[in-house]
Amino acid sequence: MESGYRPLSSDEIAALTGQGCSCSDWSKVEVAEGFDPAKVRMTHFSGSINLGVFDKDVSFFGGVTKPAGISNATIHNCTIGNNVYINQVRNYIANYIIEDDVVIDEIGLLAVEGKSSFGNGTEIAVVNEAGGREIPIYDHLSAHTAYIIAFYRHRPKVIENLQKMIADYTASVTSSSGLVGKGAKLINCRIIKNVKIGPASVVEGANRLENGSINSCPEDPVYIGPGVFGEDFICCSGSKVTDGTIIYKCFVGQGTVLAKQYSAENSVYFANCGGFHGEACAVFAGPYTVTHHKSTLLIAGLFSFLNAGSGTNQSNHMYKLGPTHQGVVERGSKTASDSYMLWPAKVGAFTVVMGRHYRNSDTSDLPFSYLIEHEDESVLVPGVNLRSVGTVRDARKWPNRDRRKSPDKLDCINFRLLSPYTIQKMLNGCRLLENLKTTSGKNTEYYTYNNVRIKSSSLDKGIKLYQTGIAKFLGNCLIKRLENKQPNNVGELRALLQPETNVGPGKWVDLAGLFAPEEAVQKLLSDIESGAIRQLSDVTEAFRSMHSRYEAYEWAWAANVLTQSLSKVIDKITADDIIELTTRWKKAVVELDHILHADAKKEFTSTAQIGYGLDGDEKSKQADFAAVRGTFEEDSFVSEIEEHITSKTALGDELISRMEKLRQP
Repeated sequence: MESGYRPLSSDEIAALTGQGCSCSDWSKVEVAEGFDPAKVRMTHFSGSINLGVFDKDVSFFGGVTKPAGISNATIHNCTIGNNVYINQVRNYIANYIIEDDVVIDEIGLLAVEGKSSFGNGTEIAVVNEAGGREIPIYDHLSAHTAYIIAFYRHRPKVIENLQKMIADYTASVTSSSGLVGKGAKLINCRIIKNVKIGPASVVEGANRLENGSINSCPEDPVYIGPGVFGEDFICCSGSKVTDGTIIYKCFVGQGTVLAKQYSAENSVYFANCGGFHGEACAVFAGPYTVTHHKSTLLIAGLFSFLNAGSGTNQSNHMYKLGPTHQGVVERGSKTASDSYMLWPAKVGAFTVVMGRHYRNSDTSDLPFSYLIEHEDESVLVPGVNLRSVGTVRDARKWPNRDRRKSPDKLDCINFRLLSPYTIQKMLNGCRLLENLKTTSGKNTEYYTYNNVRIKSSSLDKGIKLYQTGIAKFLGNCLIKRLENKQPNNVGELRALLQPETNVGPGKWVDLAGLFAPEEAVQKLLSDIESGAIRQLSDVTEAFRSMHSRYEAYEWAWAANVLTQSLSKVIDKITADDIIELTTRWKKAVVELDHILHADAKKEFTSTAQIGYGLDGDEKSKQADFAAVRGTFEEDSFVSEIEEHITSKTALGDELISRMEKLRQP
């Protein structure tokens, strides 16, 4: 857009007037050099107006082109860039900067009144509906910053300083002028008040948008579609809100899709979430939280990598002191159709929840489990989800379903199924289950832990599955550490095994998608408390640093656990120790892969073929099934498992052969 403007000439004023335009004070209308008054018709101007040059055609859906310009509009206090198309504004456009190549066609109202922060600074009451965990949203909010604000209330100085940083940012973007960014399209909309509309946005058929920011970018436009009502919101790049969706006090993260009459209030959604048909209230939806069914309600909870089944529901109200209860469903969990949980409760990572659960349970140290309702009791089957081919498939599909195209990704997401975070829980789970056996006796049929019941046979299998998962992870870390490295002696081997950092051993946390050692997080919190970190950009950079250093932190953690299991420090480790650990790893990997292979085969049994070959015989049924679903032998995932067994076995054998060269004579 041109930076310099000039007053209208008398001939231009006459031409505009002759084309049905009007203005109470033409001296306040200035235009760019090259302005053609013929491109402006039937428009009333008021206040200060700057107009660009309209000398190109604008493309519309269906191959239609129209000349840039302004017609049938009322415009007040606006700067309008080059080659903008504005037509059929039923009420008016007021107090906006409209950048080059914008299309505004058939809208009711586009206006800013007073000073607006465009949704920035809006407090979202997540997780606890009664308050106490409010997140003030802003344009660049990450899942990790939001997690700290919501869940570290026991560090009041941290919260206070973060809130001040966000308040300062909010003040910096507060303005009495709105923005419609370059190349944005506003078509067939009704009411848009106090909304910042970023470059390349597409807003069509929206009913009412108030006090919000649409943070689109050319690489990853935002789409706001028909029937949408939005108030006090921020939508990030690549997000899509459409099909009559209602959002009130919401943050919609990058690549998130809310559609099909979805309804959400006081909720935050981070990268690649999906909300369809159902509703949400006071939800902290970490990355990849997906709910796809009309009868599904998510309320007052923390979720991430969740797949919510039809009819999923929770209750946060005991009808005593109000809706004060909250739930935590750790990453990777699934809820079956018609599942119900009574808050407060905490569900361990990668757990499948089936049935209705009325007791306040905490299974966070028993991940990869099934939580099942049986005769009004909550029954836990520990570790069994490690055997499910679906669990592995989920972990592999998430990276491929990352919809974010913006060069500036707000959330740092770690997709690993096995990590220090989940393995520490398996270690805790093993100790916990062993202690249950010791304290309750070996002949007990059911053990009780945190309001769930665990069958004796399930407990024993759970311990074995956890041990297998632990061995697999630790071996993975060891193999990766020594890959393509041939030490000439045991001294060089020990040097290779030394961690680069002291940070990593100890507890790990999942900051809504970002795995990090608690020690690194505590360092960040202390820096925020002390004032060593004063800028939101520095907070973001600290999270990115944690994410980029994951492998170094992971090895520091794994090396610590390995030395504990060997009861010796790294400087005492021998080639025989590495051979023993690798052999244990090979056994764990092959065992788990064979279990997954068998689980996948169930999808091709005769039971799975029910409903195929409707009008034919058994041969027709099998042929129809093969045509639609393929065969077990040709299935890509099955082939991947088989190749994994072969390649990992070879990898282990190769490391063992390298270590044999270092054995003491």
